[in-house]
Amino acid sequence: MKSQDIRKAYLDFFKSKEHLIVPSAPIVLKDDPTLMFNNSGMAQFKEYFLGNGTPKSKRIADTQKCLRVSGKHNDLEDVGFDTYHHTMFEMLGNWSFGDYFKKEALAWAWEFLTEVLKLDKDRLYVSVFEGNPAENVPFDQEAFDIWKQYVAEDRIILGNKKDNFWEMGDQGPCGPCSEIHIDLRSDAERNAVSGRDLVNADHPQVVEIWNNVFMEFNRKADGSLEKLPAQHVDTGMGFERLCMAMQGVTSNYDTDVFTPLIEKIEQITGLKYTPNNVILNDSEESQEQNKINIAIRVIVDHVRAVAFAIADGQLPSNTGAGYVIRRILRRAIRYGFTFLNKKEPFINELVAVLATQMGSFFPEIKTQQNLVTQVIREEETSFLRTLEQGLQLLEKVVAETTGNEVKGEKVFELYDTFGFPKDLTALILKEKGYTFNETEFDTELEKQKARSRAASEVSTEDWNVLVEGNVEQFVGYDQTENEVKITRIRKVDSKKDGILYQIVLDSTPFYPEGGGQVGDKGTLVSANETIEIIDTKKENNLILHFAKQLPQNLNATFQAKVNTKLRALCASNHSATHLLHQALRTVLGTHVEQKGSLVAPNYLRFDFSHFSKVTDDELQQVENFVNARIQEHLPLIERRSIPFAQAIEEGAMALFGEKYGDNVRAIKFGDSMELCGGIHVSNTADIWYFKIISEGAVAAGIRRVEAITNHAVKEFFAHQEHLIASVKEALKNPQDVVKSVVSLQDENSKLKKQVEALLKEKAKSLKGTLASQIQNIQGVDFLAVEVDLDATGAKDLAYELGQNKNNLFLVLATVTEDKPMLTCYISKELAEQKGLNAGQVVRELGKYIQGGGGGQPFFATAGGKNPAGIKEALDQAITFLN
Repeated sequence: MKSQDIRKAYLDFFKSKEHLIVPSAPIVLKDDPTLMFNNSGMAQFKEYFLGNGTPKSKRIADTQKCLRVSGKHNDLEDVGFDTYHHTMFEMLGNWSFGDYFKKEALAWAWEFLTEVLKLDKDRLYVSVFEGNPAENVPFDQEAFDIWKQYVAEDRIILGNKKDNFWEMGDQGPCGPCSEIHIDLRSDAERNAVSGRDLVNADHPQVVEIWNNVFMEFNRKADGSLEKLPAQHVDTGMGFERLCMAMQGVTSNYDTDVFTPLIEKIEQITGLKYTPNNVILNDSEESQEQNKINIAIRVIVDHVRAVAFAIADGQLPSNTGAGYVIRRILRRAIRYGFTFLNKKEPFINELVAVLATQMGSFFPEIKTQQNLVTQVIREEETSFLRTLEQGLQLLEKVVAETTGNEVKGEKVFELYDTFGFPKDLTALILKEKGYTFNETEFDTELEKQKARSRAASEVSTEDWNVLVEGNVEQFVGYDQTENEVKITRIRKVDSKKDGILYQIVLDSTPFYPEGGGQVGDKGTLVSANETIEIIDTKKENNLILHFAKQLPQNLNATFQAKVNTKLRALCASNHSATHLLHQALRTVLGTHVEQKGSLVAPNYLRFDFSHFSKVTDDELQQVENFVNARIQEHLPLIERRSIPFAQAIEEGAMALFGEKYGDNVRAIKFGDSMELCGGIHVSNTADIWYFKIISEGAVAAGIRRVEAITNHAVKEFFAHQEHLIASVKEALKNPQDVVKSVVSLQDENSKLKKQVEALLKEKAKSLKGTLASQIQNIQGVDFLAVEVDLDATGAKDLAYELGQNKNNLFLVLATVTEDKPMLTCYISKELAEQKGLNAGQVVRELGKYIQGGGGGQPFFATAGGKNPAGIKEALDQAITFLN
């Protein structure tokens, strides 16, 4: 069976078992701060397991895009070296929310594998939880007895907590699980060693394919377990591993999930990939082939993860989830650079293969194909330049190294500052006959990790539930103030923000951060006290109100009051982003799509897809378009609950990377219609005015506009008026300010040319004076002196003095606006004969002026901030001749 047929067979099977088939959630999570990415099939259903929401059906099935590259579940370093771990993978899952349990889940799993897919029963093994007396969790007798109906007892394995008790994280829903493993070895290998002995032993052909998790418990902050109010089933089957089993191969990479990508790399590089069933010997040629195999596996795996993350709205960046995506892509680029000898971008060419291969089931990879390709190409180009820079820096490090071992701190500096991978550094050093101190490197890496952990460390207590079974109501579209009761509280202690309290209310007018809009601020007021709410966020379908202190009486009735001034400014900016989106699509073209936004009280930020700089004329057209809509006084037309399909059919814009329900909220101003859950003005006139402040690139194919509205525009215009008045006053109040400024610029340009000419004359006159001061020391013409010139003049003077000399060692010091600079010139012949290096000279002497610099062996400069150190620097210059 082809992979697409296997996926369809799974979903059809569970549809026949009365499961609702739902689409995959985006790979990047929005409302769960405990997870950076969707790392399992259950992540999008977490709120149901926690009891914070009601699913559309008690039975659901899907295939979920997952990414495991951070946190507890991190497979990144295994990818490529084995044949069954991946960064991105598909998790086929069927779910029961308080409906069926172990009996049905295990029976259907066996039925699907052995009757629908007709996998060989003799190759299958199952496992059940052996129990954990320390946590008062018994042996899973029920699962054991169910399996005895289908398999012999010697094929039922008892697993420990590590293998057969599934937990998503340190806290939250968890429970015992029952796994199904398959033995894909040859008959001869199976006869020699039982597959039972290889289960959970990391054998590449004896692998887990399906895990049935029975959600019975909640892990509390203190590590203890409590029973969940309802029992759930959470299953996950690795799609790629299932394809391996069904297609008669012994590697995920030999299935049609990956072979089209591998064939494309073979076509691009001219190299061949060796399938997993081809046995390699220990010859040097085979070792080289193995390196090629690993590199190709890394690239075809990583391009899937990166492409789908970008398609879901996560661009590579230097922080957070964006940094993880950039790191994955750079790992792929590095393997291509080192082992496939690809010095030019090529990974972006694989996106077209992905779009063809997976676009029918995951349409986002098809619709976002151009953007994904552009972003990956730009990232490749950038990092390949970084690799070249790193190679040059490594040359310098080697040149400055005494002996054969490079300091680990230097290698870490390359890694930390330039993203230069440690293993690539090791490879290059090995070719040059060097090693580096790995212990020192690891020490620096641990220091950085400790700093990162300390900055982001958060400890969360369990919820203190005051009102059981309450479902929170959001009333903020209609009210900014209402009477509330506190239903639960939780204490959060973070190194960054200190101790905060999260408060959940029975109803709330506070808008939680989402859709780019920041969360509301305000107060909770009772008869005796006022608690300030400093932020509002959403987590697993709960609206969390953040406060620095708790009310003394948690059971009191409070008046929840939103800060209406900040709310109104946010609403103005949010509505303006909708008009801006419409304007950009009108002026630049319908290829423009929103790729991110920030809606704050003081400004708005809008990211969009576009492949060239927006011209000043286009920006003015966009600004005019938005202001024209404001002047039209368009009323807000809000539809709170409209079927998603109907909204799209009527022309509503939906954003990629967002998860929409069956019914959505649509916001309409004139011809602008978008799906949006944010707060908006009741009429575009409330925006007052729209002003673009900046436009620029944030990534390949992604532009960013920053703009202001309302009160911020009034402040901007007032500031501009004051600025013009100040300029006029400084220019003695001319009638034409622009003409006066142009006149000053012309005059300044003429004076600059005069100064340059005078400095050149001065340098020429100094040449004769300084030539007479040159001393011959040990056969070297030496001079170290301070001169009254600028940096350019000192450079000209150095080359003037160096003409027709092959043994000159010159150090000149200058001071411009209290900033000292050292210029070192060494005749090329002298640099080669004596091993002198101007770059090393200025780096050492620069310490005396509290600065540094560098350059070429025969000419280099160093700037500093301590003019008082010039004399000592010049005095020390002569020591380089010793």
